[in-house]
Amino acid sequence: MTAPRHYLDFERPIADLEAKIEELSRVSESASGGKSFDSELAALRKRVDVLRRDAYAKLDPWQKTQVARHPERPHFMDYVAGLIDEFVELRGDRKFGDDQAIVGGLGRFRGQAVVVMGHEKGWDTTTRLKHNFGMARPEGYRKAVRLMDLAEDFGLPVLTFVDTAGAYPGIGAEERGQAEAIARSTERGLMLGVPMISTVTGEGGSGGAIALAAANKVLILEHSIYSVISPEGAASILWRDGSRAKDAAEQMKITGPDLLKFGIVDRIVSEPPGGAHSDPATAIRSVGDAVAEELKALSDLSAEQLKKQRADRFYAIGKTGIA
Repeated sequence: MTAPRHYLDFERPIADLEAKIEELSRVSESASGGKSFDSELAALRKRVDVLRRDAYAKLDPWQKTQVARHPERPHFMDYVAGLIDEFVELRGDRKFGDDQAIVGGLGRFRGQAVVVMGHEKGWDTTTRLKHNFGMARPEGYRKAVRLMDLAEDFGLPVLTFVDTAGAYPGIGAEERGQAEAIARSTERGLMLGVPMISTVTGEGGSGGAIALAAANKVLILEHSIYSVISPEGAASILWRDGSRAKDAAEQMKITGPDLLKFGIVDRIVSEPPGGAHSDPATAIRSVGDAVAEELKALSDLSAEQLKKQRADRFYAIGKTGIA
């Protein structure tokens, strides 16, 4: 396993131990043919694995928020590379332009033709600017609607991957109808006559997330979050103090177990010890397996049954049983 280059605050003990391993490895390579410290290195690596497993087994909501935002976490294009064959990107909304915060197109998922789309945050300064940090403008959501129209026309399942802090809040986006575009994308997902499966792979932030997640089944990775507002935003509104984001995260119930209990998500996909960023290939494969199972379960439903299942699913959210 390759250790992550970026360490979160709660990973400091792991970072310190891995620094010792790296230093001892260098010393070992220059002494006695590189074999003199093998046992010590093996013991240290075992200790790192234990520390990482223990740390990730008891993350609080704020720590999970940090993991969900980890810069080395697999992004949409990583999932495309790992799960989608013959991917052909389709660009533009046929109204204004192309928004690269949402990337989508056609491909084959384990042999089945699908329409696939998702938020792409980028992985370095250049690509983060290109993809606007995964915060879509109206043309991104209108592109999503165009792709969903295409999926229904050709009877193709829709797979979406959600990872965004939220829709872009700039003046230009508002001038071009940001709220309406999000609403239309959400509506199109709800009314699709083909199966739609969404996976929250990192942050699922506000309307920018639900616009790609109005699906028959919503999956979430073990250390991802899904919320109506960011913890920092909630803290600023509730207490006028953004520094209380940790308190907000704990109160908002934004992690997988609570979301599953409330019926907001349908399935939690386990991550490797140390999070998806510690072993991207395993995480991507686990997502693929879960999506394949959910897709198979929906494959025999008619268009009307799919719409009803989706409607029933969303109508049930928030019900308390009180008349």
